[in-house]
Amino acid sequence: MTKGQIPPKSQISPKSRAPLKSQAPATGPRRPGRGAADRSLADEPLVNESLVDKASADKTTADKTPAAGIPVRKAVAIRRPGNAAIWYAPDGYDPKARGINGRRVAGESFLRGFFAHGAVEEFVCLCHRETDEAHFRAFAAREGVAAPLRGVRLDRPAGIAPLDVVSYPSPNFAAEAWRRGAEGGGGYAICGLTHTTATRAVMQGLFDLRAAPQMGWDAVICTSRAVKASVLAQMDLTDAHLAARFGGGDAALLPPRPLLPVIPLGIDTAAFRRDAAAGRALRARLGIAEGDIACGIVARLSPSGKFDPLPLFVALARAQAELKGGARFHLILCGQFADPHGREVFVKGAAALMPGCGFHLTDGADRAERLAALSASDIFLFPVDNVQETFGLAPIEAMAAGLPVIVSDWDGMKDTVTEDCGFRVPTTFAHGGLTTRIGRRMSGGSDSYTQYLSQLSALTVLDLRELTGALLRLAQDPALRARMGRAGQARARSHYDWAAVIPQMQALWAEQSARLAHARASGRLPAPIHPARVPPAPAPGVFFGAYPSRFGPAPGARFRPGEAAGLPGVEEAMALRNYLAERRLVAGPERLQALRDALAARPEGATLADLAQAAGLRSAGAARALLWLMKYGYAEEVGEG
Repeated sequence: MTKGQIPPKSQISPKSRAPLKSQAPATGPRRPGRGAADRSLADEPLVNESLVDKASADKTTADKTPAAGIPVRKAVAIRRPGNAAIWYAPDGYDPKARGINGRRVAGESFLRGFFAHGAVEEFVCLCHRETDEAHFRAFAAREGVAAPLRGVRLDRPAGIAPLDVVSYPSPNFAAEAWRRGAEGGGGYAICGLTHTTATRAVMQGLFDLRAAPQMGWDAVICTSRAVKASVLAQMDLTDAHLAARFGGGDAALLPPRPLLPVIPLGIDTAAFRRDAAAGRALRARLGIAEGDIACGIVARLSPSGKFDPLPLFVALARAQAELKGGARFHLILCGQFADPHGREVFVKGAAALMPGCGFHLTDGADRAERLAALSASDIFLFPVDNVQETFGLAPIEAMAAGLPVIVSDWDGMKDTVTEDCGFRVPTTFAHGGLTTRIGRRMSGGSDSYTQYLSQLSALTVLDLRELTGALLRLAQDPALRARMGRAGQARARSHYDWAAVIPQMQALWAEQSARLAHARASGRLPAPIHPARVPPAPAPGVFFGAYPSRFGPAPGARFRPGEAAGLPGVEEAMALRNYLAERRLVAGPERLQALRDALAARPEGATLADLAQAAGLRSAGAARALLWLMKYGYAEEVGEG
């Protein structure tokens, strides 16, 4: 079967057809590295055709249900996998050309996964310009896509039909909701996706989303239970404010929230299969002896934006002091430093705090080096202490490589790393009263985002005793490492490969389509918003209506050629003004010259309608061309005829 073709029903992943059984909350004494509610969301119905718990749709008490009590959803009839137009801009899908960050890496991986596993009849991109569509088509060609591809311009989004869902690579789709408003909110559904929720822009965007014409058939995919909780926390505050300010305190008057299903990010697990030869070569190159314990980290190396390495250095030094048999810990850091400050923190910190351990830096920009680092490692570490993180792809990649993992009990890793795959090190975070001022300084612009992250990281504690103990247990027990590595690899393949994740996304899109179809059939759609009267972006003619003396061209007015003396030709004038430097023209030279010729043939004057007909132009195009000609003296108004 070629990529993009719809498989027979028997081959469609069961994750898109039947719900899984929900597990009971974890009970009994708390074990090292486990949270009080240590149930992976991947073991419950992340998303199916009935889709999302009631919390996202009607803001009832289900919104406040603890993670261990997520509602069980009812099974419904099998529904055909959904499809969505991909809102596409190369910046979100091309880390090699645009720079490596989590958003771009995840975007590129998603698109590859969708091309490989999407059960669709066609792939559609929604983009600003033809060059973006060409980029999308080139991406698809590299992935060997055989299904038809189609591009639609963003200023004509209705062209995605018969599709009626747009997949947007961010939770901040308020602007897209306003764009859709011209169709009354029923033109299509929008499906956003969380990455970090820590930035001021994302927080403001989630607030703006509730004030925008967001509909109940829209969705924001939350990649972890932790990030869903952060989204709900802000929506609770936003809705309470809006209800108090505009609804007399009655939250029931507010429109439904978007669906908030939890669907994890995915990876191509086959791409992380260990390369034993590359691993041996890297260990030899770095001087890691047989029997030594190599601990690998593949990540951005930022003490402010990813993790503070000093607690890890302390734990490694303590573990080294207790390690028997003459073995030595080595830390392989495969990544990139954002600035010299970050490099200095890592390098000087390692020299000062763990002089007895090996310390090695490799190039995280090189895919071969990343795979070699995983292949050379005995243990994978991910001691994240940063609110910038919401999911954590790197531990899943390490699990796919068959490595046991030690991670912080933080954000998405509460879902992804179970006790059979590794250890989750307990974390402690400053309570709200200790962080209020930090948040206000960031939101008010007094502190930068980096300063905000750094301060919060400084108030996030990893249990050093647990971290040290986990290092020792894995270092001293090769059989445990092997068991955890096998379990992690199986979990990565069954839960986080795109083959398992894409059907969940398609089931969500099908649910959105069904909700939209129901609203259309029932006639419960809001009235369209005139494109000129969109509140956050009214047409300039509306917004700046009080600026000019009058509007034009005036209806019924007549126009004639202006005084030609001293005027260059139209093309020369265009070149002098050089509008092309801004890459936008209100009218091209051909249209301008055609209208000037029509004026020249009617020296006694003519109406705009007559001139448009003579020049072969539409009314609006002729009006814009006429205003330009009047601006530079090529035409003038002679009054009404």
